[in-house]
Amino acid sequence: MSQERKRGFEVIQAYQAQNIELPQRATTHAAGYDIAAAEDVVLPSFYKQIFKHVALELKQWIHGSGQDTSRATEAEILQPTLVPTGLKAYMQEDEYLQIVNRSSNPLKRRLMLPNGFGVIDADYYNNPSNEGHIYVQLINFGLSDYTIRKGDRIAQGIFVPFLLIDGDEGGQAVRSGGFGSSDDNNHLQEEA
Repeated sequence: MSQERKRGFEVIQAYQAQNIELPQRATTHAAGYDIAAAEDVVLPSFYKQIFKHVALELKQWIHGSGQDTSRATEAEILQPTLVPTGLKAYMQEDEYLQIVNRSSNPLKRRLMLPNGFGVIDADYYNNPSNEGHIYVQLINFGLSDYTIRKGDRIAQGIFVPFLLIDGDEGGQAVRSGGFGSSDDNNHLQEEA
């Protein structure tokens, strides 16, 4: 008798030969599965980016130069870094994978998830855009750039059930896009 798959992690095709380890719980009673970076990523210092932006603005103001189109925009300065994990997750239709920060990240590394926690929906798994590749958004609020190395534990994943309201008919669209696709209606397609 074969056992039905309920929830778990898999390595996406693009990272099959990269020695990606599947997430594990660190202790017997741990709720979260430790998720590691799939490659080295430099996280720019948030404060360093702001300082550079202010310095450029001040320099322009002092010298009275025209508008410099090479300056960083506010969105670029405040942009979190997407750290690839090489993973995808499968789960039941009434569950989602919650991506939460490791407790040591803010204290020891000065790293945080800008959105508090991430939500990976069941229909993100194997989507045609990116196979359901899980990325972790991080901001470095330290004073210097921080390099995450491949294999560094950067977040935890917790599988969570959710409830529906009375009369819920669900979204009428089917996910066809990847990261943040529900923000972009071009990636949602009506079911036939």
